[in-house]
Amino acid sequence: MRIARVGAPGSERPVVVSADGTLLDLCGLTPDIDGAFLGRLATVETAALQRLPGAEELRFGAPFTRPGKVVGIGLNYRDHAAEARVPLPTEPVVFLKAPTSVSGPTDDIRTLPQSVTTDYEVELGVVLGATLRDERDPGRAMAAVAGYVLAHDVSDRALQLERGGTWTKGKSADTFCPVGPWLVTPDELGDPADVRLRLAVNGATRQDGSTGDMLFTIAELLCYVSGLMTLEPGDLIVTGTPAGVAMGQPEPRPYLRHGDVVELDGGVLGRHRNLVVDPARSAAPAAAS
Repeated sequence: MRIARVGAPGSERPVVVSADGTLLDLCGLTPDIDGAFLGRLATVETAALQRLPGAEELRFGAPFTRPGKVVGIGLNYRDHAAEARVPLPTEPVVFLKAPTSVSGPTDDIRTLPQSVTTDYEVELGVVLGATLRDERDPGRAMAAVAGYVLAHDVSDRALQLERGGTWTKGKSADTFCPVGPWLVTPDELGDPADVRLRLAVNGATRQDGSTGDMLFTIAELLCYVSGLMTLEPGDLIVTGTPAGVAMGQPEPRPYLRHGDVVELDGGVLGRHRNLVVDPARSAAPAAAS
């Protein structure tokens, strides 16, 4: 099953996205895709749902309401650790992104004003449907997953690495976590260790990897993180990125700039297309003709 939220920002409507792209209205079952609904997602019957008209004109927002927390995993791909020129982690690297960073798959990515170090990271996102606390059993951990999303862990590298060394402050700006267009349930995704993730900037491929190259599996991450903090329904974990990020390239590093178009492709997880906007540039007065 594919679950989404469509409509203008702040007024999204919950839907099921059928195999042919038809949107089926979920408003009779739930007012929104929140943690409580995600916890009973497996019981939803779609046969009686009505088609939502005008679907072609609707914006896809994030496929769930603002999560209680967004947990990031760093350096979880061997090739990404190599390009970052750091040793392979012996246990997961964990950071937080502000829940307010979550945005839709076609919304603008707004850099911090005049940033020259805004980087891209295509990732597999895991959304919880049940509470996990100090879980040790991989099977029970995976049973708590409501679904998976295509996620973009946007990062300002200067803030992340050079100004105090706190990753969270370089990863938490508004729009720094586009997700969607839909949440895919585990039965439809199949093996989460066999998902191809691609990212292009202005049509040029920058990242092309597979979740099969992860150092720590989804089950291992869920068990590990639940030992650090309680994971609740609706929480999002972004699980790391393959090689190809701008930070890992030789100078001049191809960081995102005002006017760039970033496209992500996660196969069954769907696609993103985001325009990069520097608020300092977009607010500048037009030059006199």
